[in-house]
Amino acid sequence: MRKPSVLIIFLTVFIDLIGFGIVIPLIPIYGKMLSASGWEIGALMGVFSLMQFVFAPLLGRLSDRIGRRPVLLMSTAGAAISYVIFAYGSGLQGRTALLVMFLSRAFAGLCGANITVAQAYIADITPPDQRSKKMGLIGMAFGLGFIFGPPLGGFAREYFGIRGPGEVAACLCALNFLLALLILPESRKPDSQAVAQRPHLNQWMHTLTSPKLGLLIGVFFLATFAFTCFETTLGLLIFQKFPDITPESEKGIKLVTNLFMYAGLVGALVQGGLTGRLVKALGEPKLVALSLLLVGVSLGFLPFANGWPAILTFLGLLSIGSSLARPPVFGMISNLTPSNEQGVTIGVAQGCGSLARIVGPLFSAALFFKNPAFPYVICGGVSLITGLIAWQRLSRGYVPPVAVEAQKAG
Repeated sequence: MRKPSVLIIFLTVFIDLIGFGIVIPLIPIYGKMLSASGWEIGALMGVFSLMQFVFAPLLGRLSDRIGRRPVLLMSTAGAAISYVIFAYGSGLQGRTALLVMFLSRAFAGLCGANITVAQAYIADITPPDQRSKKMGLIGMAFGLGFIFGPPLGGFAREYFGIRGPGEVAACLCALNFLLALLILPESRKPDSQAVAQRPHLNQWMHTLTSPKLGLLIGVFFLATFAFTCFETTLGLLIFQKFPDITPESEKGIKLVTNLFMYAGLVGALVQGGLTGRLVKALGEPKLVALSLLLVGVSLGFLPFANGWPAILTFLGLLSIGSSLARPPVFGMISNLTPSNEQGVTIGVAQGCGSLARIVGPLFSAALFFKNPAFPYVICGGVSLITGLIAWQRLSRGYVPPVAVEAQKAG
């Protein structure tokens, strides 16, 4: 079997995220077509993150016990099945269609918790001083998935009908399963130590009460919470700023889709090219702090931007900041975690991120309708404060991974 490589796991995550990007922009549209209420559309969007919150630590712990490869194979096969169910539900009518689509998104969220396993895979095969850089490739796969997924979903709906997006996503995930089956080797060493067996809640407490890990996961939760403000309300903000552009028009849908593609492209370029250099120049703690400060400033100014040059500038800075925050956070989490608990610890962190993606949209959407600037200013403030905390506390006792390795070598 071939040697484990970052390129192989990147390809696996990338194809998986294209399938996700195909479907996710269409869920509110399909819900609207089925006369779903606001909370029902919110449930369709939120159940994916809820299942990730529950199952990310469980899949991570399972991969610590039986290996990364079997868990990734099971989850990619399950993702294909979830999109088959979504395609079937898309062709139904009324409450039955909503129920089937809800079940498909719940199952997809369970399988989508495998992002934890992908990050643990990278930790297995990457030296500690390279982990932040290589973790950036997972974020790059996310960005590219959101660049290629939405237009592919629009193409599938136009040429293959209402079930087309789900069918195309299912085919991509089936292809991903076959590729993983053929070319994805196991990354976890067979001589690794036994995995500690803890009940689910005890594992959460064990991870979150570790001072450094708890701080890093808290930083990740708050950073994700702030960023969901942009994800949830960007379209609403654009429609509010430009009354001649409406969500019902083809122009409005394409415009918002293109803005998300622009943000995804900027993020992918940054995570693929700059992360490693900036980690080497600044170190993980300072890079995390600076990225959060950049997110806070750009979020705070975005609702007051007038004209496309200003909007695109702040949106680009927001994408850069958010893209630079995630890799060093997970690089530090990985370096602080024993090799036999990489999966479960990263799973707890991802679960907290999923919780932020449940709470954040509800918070920002509710505030937006009171005043469009409120969620941006408040979430910008949260990001700024989190950045200052990270600057002050993450640097205490920080030793670069390369220095740790040198000390171990004698």
